[in-house]
Amino acid sequence: MKVKAVFFDLDGTLLPMDLERFTGAYFRELVKEMAPLGVEPEALVSAVWDGTRAMAKNDGTRSNDAVFWDTFSRVTGVETERARPLADGFYSDGFNRARGAAGENPLARRAVELARRGGRRVVLATNPIFPMTAQLMRLSWVGLGASDFDLITSYEGERFCKPNPEYYLEICHRIGVEPSECLMIGNDEREDMYACSLAGIAGYYVTDCAIPFEGHNWDGERGSFAELVDYLASTDE
Repeated sequence: MKVKAVFFDLDGTLLPMDLERFTGAYFRELVKEMAPLGVEPEALVSAVWDGTRAMAKNDGTRSNDAVFWDTFSRVTGVETERARPLADGFYSDGFNRARGAAGENPLARRAVELARRGGRRVVLATNPIFPMTAQLMRLSWVGLGASDFDLITSYEGERFCKPNPEYYLEICHRIGVEPSECLMIGNDEREDMYACSLAGIAGYYVTDCAIPFEGHNWDGERGSFAELVDYLASTDE
């Protein structure tokens, strides 16, 4: 692998998880934190999903967080100025209570260290539907932090989301590499493998927590996270 940059997905890749279980734990904690808004729990969860879908459709004219909060406010009737501080407080503290719904990965740091060999850039290319505080908190669950990456995507700093190939192309532009010089490592066949291939980026499909995509059978590199580590160790520095 002679590439200049390696992109890592987080949820289900560096951080093992059953997405349904984790999502349930996340929403249970979020609803508690947002209770002062007076929005019924089901309505609040629905509004978060509406905001997430709006970010996925972002055309790049605004940041993802602006798209999310405009949608959330419109759906719930709650002003962003009231809702966002509660959410920010949750992601910097209460979000940690969802930790038990995610797994352990003692190989995460080793994979990132191997990816960095030869002066490669390393990016945490996790879907930017959360604030930076939430990205960093989940990273901490596998013993990693901001200093381990050259770029971490979040909803404050991005204008596109997976599976839009523009998300990957914008990362390439920001770190000054060509798509053909990158490798994307992820567990989602649609959002990671298929989308990065549309951007001209090679992929490695991590199968421990694999999310298949009907109609697209990834035929590139694949394997467990342990096999990924071996793969990275065997590549040229």
